[in-house]
Formats: sequence, C-alpha cells, structure tokens
Amino acid sequence: LIWILNIFTGFIGPLIIWIMKKDESEYINRQGKNYLNFAISYTSYIIVSWILTIVLIGYIPLFILSIAGFVMIIGIVTVNKGEDFVVPFTIEIIK
Repeated sequence: LIWILNIFTGFIGPLIIWIMKKDESEYINRQGKNYLNFAISYTSYIIVSWILTIVLIGYIPLFILSIAGFVMIIGIVTVNKGEDFVVPFTIEIIK
C-alpha cells in the first residue's frame, strides 16, 4: 500500500501509513524507510537535473530518471509478494 499510494498521493500517503504502522511490523518499517529514501533521493536527482537543463545537459539525466521511475512498478509487485525491494540509485538516508 505504501508504494501504490505514491502514485495517487505523492509522499504524504505513504508517510502517514509508515508513521502509523512502523511499530506493528518490521517489514512495514523497512519498506517505509525504503520508500522515503527513494522519494528523497529521486526528488534531489530531479531538482539537480532541472537546474542542469539550463546548460542543456540536464535533459539526459531527466530521461534516465523517468525510465528508472518505472522500476517502481516492479517494486510494487515484488513487495506484494512479501520480498524486500529497494529502488536502484537510492541513497540510504533514513536507516
């Protein structure tokens, strides 16, 4: 549910679910942290890419990030099976 809510509510829905349920399950706690690390990392990547578009070099990372964002769909299926999933290129900020 954390990963699916991202599509509809941005980071607010997953954040609320993680805060409410993190003490009930270690798995939900781990996936909530994985999601928040993904959201923070990819937001910072996109901001830097948009800044670099001024010099026309930022369009390449934006294209790559848009493709990498679709990997999240694979993650939704993986997490639904009960397996751990970390999106590629995610910086582990929340441990």
